[in-house]
Amino acid sequence: MRVLVTGADGFVGRHLVEQLVQEGHDVSAGCRLGGEAAESWLSPLARERTTLVPLEVSDSASVRSALSRPLDAIVHLAAVASGSEARQDPGRAWVVNAAGTARVADAAVSLRNAGGVDPVVLVVSSAEVYGDGPPTPRVETDPLVPQSPYAASKVGTEVAALEAWRRAGLRVVIARAFPHTGAGQSLLYVVPAFLQRLRAARADAVDRVPTGNLEPVRDLLDVRDVVRAYVALLQHGVAGEAYNVSRGEGVTLRELFTRLADLVGVRVEPVTDPTLMRAGDIRYLVGNAGKLKQATGWSPRISLEQTLRDMVDAQAY
Repeated sequence: MRVLVTGADGFVGRHLVEQLVQEGHDVSAGCRLGGEAAESWLSPLARERTTLVPLEVSDSASVRSALSRPLDAIVHLAAVASGSEARQDPGRAWVVNAAGTARVADAAVSLRNAGGVDPVVLVVSSAEVYGDGPPTPRVETDPLVPQSPYAASKVGTEVAALEAWRRAGLRVVIARAFPHTGAGQSLLYVVPAFLQRLRAARADAVDRVPTGNLEPVRDLLDVRDVVRAYVALLQHGVAGEAYNVSRGEGVTLRELFTRLADLVGVRVEPVTDPTLMRAGDIRYLVGNAGKLKQATGWSPRISLEQTLRDMVDAQAY
């Protein structure tokens, strides 16, 4: 397939580009101008087989230019992907996530109408669109009740993409990704943030570590499994449908903290820091990925324990 990945130089995008290259696809990597040099985030093989494309989703001309070549598929990852970043500027989250998706979808419709190609557009949403609810695994038919600026902008993302499917027949597939992590993830996310604080505690010989609320339950995947799911959905997802990408098992943030502390080799007490608390935090966010598994045969291959070990090893400096 000829695949364009938007946000290719982001955390998930880097892994997805590598996965697509390994599977033999022709990859165009849409990246913001002024970002990191490709040598810092692409393997030598991927650099050889990937075309870098400048892309700014808040600029319609930039989007249309990036989507002006024949494409079989588009994976739309470019987004304000952090809840904390979205809370700092909710308007920007909507401009990038919802309006940016509308621009990508419109350009894809134009590409399709020009003839010769009918791209599938995988739009990456978030499990946070479900909001709070009963402590049972979420299914795709559950109502969307976002309770954060980030989640609300992701509902807007889905609405914008599916409108193009209804109006123009664009082959839109929605992936609702549950939390995922891996080596190289930003400190804005829970596992890297925990690891940073635990390593600092070990270095400074302290026995108390600040944390936010540790009671929420999360379904946590390895990013390498997530990108495999995205490739599978490009090939087997049904247009107009949404699919949970999840492990199906929950872990409290307290247990996650404890397991990481054991791997780092420190005995510490987590201490609640009010500055790290989030209003409207979802208490239980676990997904049922049965629909994805039935459509594609995908299932996670990497255990949570292995993911955490790999991240600790990657940061062993």
